[in-house]
This record gives sequence, structure tokens and C-alpha cells, in this order.
Amino acid sequence: MTHQILRLDGRHSTVCIETEAGAAPVWRHYGARLGETAAGLMSAFEAAGLRRLAPASLDRLGGAPVFPCFGNGWPGAPALRASRDGRGPVQDLVLDRVERPGPQRAVLHLADPVSALAVRIFLELCPCCDVLSVRAELDNLGPGPLRVDALAAASVAVPPGLQEVGSHTGQWAHEFQWRREPVPAAGWCRENRTGRSSHAAPPACFLLGPATGEFAGEALGCQLAWSGNHRFALDRHDDGSLLLQAGEWLAPGEADLEAGATLATPAMHLAWSGRGLDGVSAAFHRFARRHVLRWPGGAMRPRPVHLNTWEAVYFDHDPETLRGLASQAAALGVERFVLDDGWFPARNHDRAGLGDWRPDPCKYPEGLGPLIAHVRALGMEFGLWVEPEMVNPDSGLFRAHPEWALQVEGRPLVLGRHQLVLDLSRPEVADDLFAQLDALLAGHPITYLKWDMNRDLAQACDGSGRAAWRNQTLAFYALLDRLRERHPQVEIESCASGGGRADLGVLARATRIWTSDNNDAAARVAIQSGALRLFPPEVLGAHVGPAPAHATGRVQGIDFRCAVACFGHMGVEANLLAMAPEERAALGGWLAFHKQWRGVLHGGAFHQGTSPSGLVWWLAQAGDRAVLAVITPDPPGFGCEPPLRLPPLGGTGGWRVRLVKQAGKPRARAEAGSPWLDALRGGGAWTTGEELALVGLPVPVMNAESVLVFTLEAD
Repeated sequence: MTHQILRLDGRHSTVCIETEAGAAPVWRHYGARLGETAAGLMSAFEAAGLRRLAPASLDRLGGAPVFPCFGNGWPGAPALRASRDGRGPVQDLVLDRVERPGPQRAVLHLADPVSALAVRIFLELCPCCDVLSVRAELDNLGPGPLRVDALAAASVAVPPGLQEVGSHTGQWAHEFQWRREPVPAAGWCRENRTGRSSHAAPPACFLLGPATGEFAGEALGCQLAWSGNHRFALDRHDDGSLLLQAGEWLAPGEADLEAGATLATPAMHLAWSGRGLDGVSAAFHRFARRHVLRWPGGAMRPRPVHLNTWEAVYFDHDPETLRGLASQAAALGVERFVLDDGWFPARNHDRAGLGDWRPDPCKYPEGLGPLIAHVRALGMEFGLWVEPEMVNPDSGLFRAHPEWALQVEGRPLVLGRHQLVLDLSRPEVADDLFAQLDALLAGHPITYLKWDMNRDLAQACDGSGRAAWRNQTLAFYALLDRLRERHPQVEIESCASGGGRADLGVLARATRIWTSDNNDAAARVAIQSGALRLFPPEVLGAHVGPAPAHATGRVQGIDFRCAVACFGHMGVEANLLAMAPEERAALGGWLAFHKQWRGVLHGGAFHQGTSPSGLVWWLAQAGDRAVLAVITPDPPGFGCEPPLRLPPLGGTGGWRVRLVKQAGKPRARAEAGSPWLDALRGGGAWTTGEELALVGLPVPVMNAESVLVFTLEAD
């Protein structure tokens, strides 16, 4: 026996890779945790030895490769496509050695002397999160440049029974729409070329079995920690199983390597679970909380409730109105006041001003200082909206430096929202932006930046004419890192026309994602449910907007708007001064409730599900406390609602259940009473986790756009 089994163990999952010097590493197992003596067949027989040559096949056998190469007998999708001046496109990277930096970590060193290439594949299986992180580094060891057309982090073997793919689709104001479909016989591919992680194809997917549900069955999830162009692909192996690849989508020529240079991929983070989609989401939430997010001071503090001024005043910045808005916000319990777009010169609309990051002397003759002082005197923090990557042609910056914008010589400029994109990879551009932002943060007690990015990239070429999509993302990361190093107490929100840049790459530098520009609460149910499959609720901005909603024109009651926003990082984005007194009173009550329970919402395990009748439910549990929202987004499908089963509470002890908040009305005859609902509104009712999981919680039929909020406390 010349091969060995490289094994990494998590709490619930195990990785087994067959390694042999001079051969390509192949997958033997990625899935459920194996016992210590459960790998006898893998140790006794090589993957190739368990196969027979098929008719009309090449005389070469092998298993599912970790890093498949092009043109040397592997018929599937290669992890690398590269050549030298159009020559030498065939590679065969085989194992040189295995390095073990720790019990849950390994580095596979691959080499191809003929192609003068080397690849290192880094694997780490987090024991506390059960998330497998994989990334690759490619070295050009040859005498000349290497053209790299594609480079994936690796290929990962999908358990054979998982033949359906779940992913998110969408557009502006309609992000994170969940979609589940069978993987076609020829495989599945999704590419994003927008220059940000996108509204339509965020960098994530899930592999599911036909019987996999929210809380049962085998599931595998994958996220790519990258905020730019990306590619996800499922390639079918000759035994019918699938190989998953994820990596950057590379524009022509943008990743070419000079002799001696190295190209590194973003990390793909994978989570396997035997308890359905909920198990994968739980692993992703734990991983983000423990290994991705970097909070000022080293730990998350209670997430301050926001007041964002955009849908309150838009570009109409009047200091007196803003002071009144701040005073009203503080009286309702708001803790952070964020001044949105419109505060800098010429910014009376979206056609001018971007690039000139100083207060408008017409709107703020004394600068931002007096407004900030007023906000802070009310006990609130102050935050500011910026869009540093962008420039309007009608701006001082562009008039002085038109060459700083990404563009292609000889071609008309392509505008988006009347703006262009600055080439952040130019040191003089990054330095200028840093200097402007540093002056703002050093000169004022600003603790929060809402960092926006309101257009896709087009003509993304640098001054030399080379493609710059990739370098733009790297330069964006570098600018955020530089600002955070200089101002470690400042939090940054990632906004990109809503949820257009939401991924684990940006979350390593930001502490909040603006989930969507759509504050319509009915639309938000699906948006937030989709985003919660990937990210924990404390990083997902969720605001109470005005009625009618800016994005849809629909009108919803204040309680419904508040209830939906409560299950995220809650904020308000409406003109409080124009609200009726009873609306403000209701809003204040919901803000107080959110603050009372945000320790559970933002630190507990989060679960979600749907009922046969179409109810959506969100449950957050931390120890002996839990909070549950039961949402009726559409007209009810049943005349009587069956009890709502809550599988995550199975195995827990006794609970005191109370109905504490309600939006909307029950669908019932006027004379129909509900003694049990009255009891829940009072002292509550006692039950067990087993009853809630197997029998269910009795709930009434509610009208559309209704929410019932329950608290559960161990009893």
C-alpha cells in the first residue's frame, strides 16, 4: 500500500483525501463524522483500484480529484486553465508532499515540472463550526509569463445523493430570493461579472438531496469569501456524483503571472450537515461570528438601533429639520443617527458631487460639527453615508483628474446612476480617498460609515488598458483595512444599492450588510429569510420604512413594519416628524422590545421554517430564552391553522410561552373568541420542547401582512 488517507475531523463532519506522492490527490469522503476505525476500505484500496476501465475510455483510472487539470486525461472541468503564450495548456499537478500544521489543518503541495507550475492547497476544518475552508496558491516557476484564464480554490466532492442545488437570485430591491432546482445532467454553472458580489448571483450555493428539508436530510453549503466577479460550477463525475468548484471569474489578462509570481484564490467555505438547511445555516452563522467578523474592541456590543435619514429627507438637508429628527429619534429610543446622502457639495440630486467628501457650505455653513454635537448631546452615536469608490463627472475631483476613473481609451464613458468608478488600484487615488475620509473621521466623533456602491463595473480597465476588475476588489479591501487600522473604533456598513455586496470577504472588514433598499415589510420577509440562510441576523440591516414604501408604493401598518424589522439589526428610515402620534408610540414600543430581546436575536441560534399553509416563522434561541415570529405574508391558505411545529425545540425542557406582540388581526367571525390566545397574552401557557417540536404551537389564522411574536422562557 503506497497511498495514505489524509483525515480532518470536525464535530459532526469528516474529510478524507487519498494522497500518494507522484499522484493527484482524490476525495474519498466528505460528509458525516466517521468513527476512528471506520476507514478500513479507504486505507486498504486506492480509489483507482475500485474502478474498472469503461468501454471507449482512456487507459487511465482515478477518483474525484481535489485539483483536476486540463488536457491530460481528465474529461471534467479543470481547476486551472493556463498557458504560456498560447503554448503548454496541458498540466498534470501531482502531490509532492503533505504538510500538517495542526490536527484540523493540511497543506497539499502539488507540482508539475513539465509546466513549471506549483500549487498549494490549504485545507482547514474548524472543529467548533464544522466549516471546511479551502483555498489555493499558484506559483509560476517558469522562465516566462503565465496566462491564467481560470483558477478555482479546488474541486470538492459532493456526497452522491445530493442532486439538487439551492441558490439565491434577485435584482435591486428584490435580493436573496431562494431557488431550488435539480442539477441538470450536464451540470450547473453560475457566473457573476458585475464587479461586486451582485444582486442576481451572490457567491453561495447549497447542495441538497430530494428529501432534504429545513431540519432533516443531508445538505452541503458553500460560500466564497470574495466581493467581486465569481464563478460556481457543478461538474458531473463519471459515477454520477458532482464536483463543486468555486473561485474568481477572471477577465482576460487580469491574472497573468510573471516568472516567480504567485496568484492566490479567495477561500471557499463549506458546511456539511445531516440535519438539513438549518444545520448548514447554523454552521455559517457560527463561522461568521467566531472567525470572520472583527468587532471594534474585539467583541460585539449591543447593536445600536439606527435612524437613517435617507427615506426621511432624501437630498433635502436642512440642519433645523435634522436636529428635530434627531431629537424625536432619541425620544423613541434610537441609539445611532446616520446622516445619509446629500451632505456634501452640489449634492441636491444624484448627478453631482461624488468625489468631494467635505460638508456642503450651503447646507452646513458651520460644517457637520453642530449637528454631530446635537446628536451626541442626545445620547446617540453619529454615522455618515459615503460612496468613496465613485465619482460624478460633475465634481471637483473629476474635473481635476478625469484619468482617475476606470475607462477604455477611445470609447465613450459608460455611466451608471450618473457616476463613474474610480481606479482604486492607482496609489494616488487610494491615497486621496484615504486622506479625505481620514480627515472626516479624525475631525469629528464619527463612529460609523455607511459605505455605499451604487453601480456595476463597466470598462474596468486601468491606465495601461489592462482589465482591473480583480485589482479593484483587492484595492477596495486594502482601503477598508487601512481605514480600520487608523480608526479601529469605527464600524463600516457594506451597502451596494442594497444587498449588492454581501459576502464573507466584505464581512471580514465590515460589521453590517444593508440587506436591501426595499423597506416594504411584505417584500422584506423573503429578502431577510434568504439572507439569513447565509448570515447571522445581527449583521443584516432591517429598517422600519415609511408608508407607502419607497421601493414598491405599498402601504403596511406600523406594527407589521416594526415586527419584520425587529428580526435583524433594527433601524428606522422614515420621517418621524411626519408620523402620527399613535404611530410614533407604537414604534417606540417595538424599539424597546427589540432592545430587550436583542441579546437573544443577535447572539442566539437562529432557525427558520414555513408551514404547509404558507406561514413563515423565525426563531432565535439563546439558552433559556427564545423569541418567535409567526408571519402571514400573504392571504391565508387554510380556514383553520394547524399547530405550528418547531423542530429546533425538540429535546429542550419546559417553556412558558407568551404572546407579547401582534401586527394585524385574526381572520375570524367577530363573535369568535379565543380563550387560549387571551391566556397567552396574560400569564402565558406552559409546554415542553417535545410538544412544540412534535405536536406544535396552536396559532390562529391571521389576515395577510400579520405577525404574532411570542417569547419563550425556560420554566
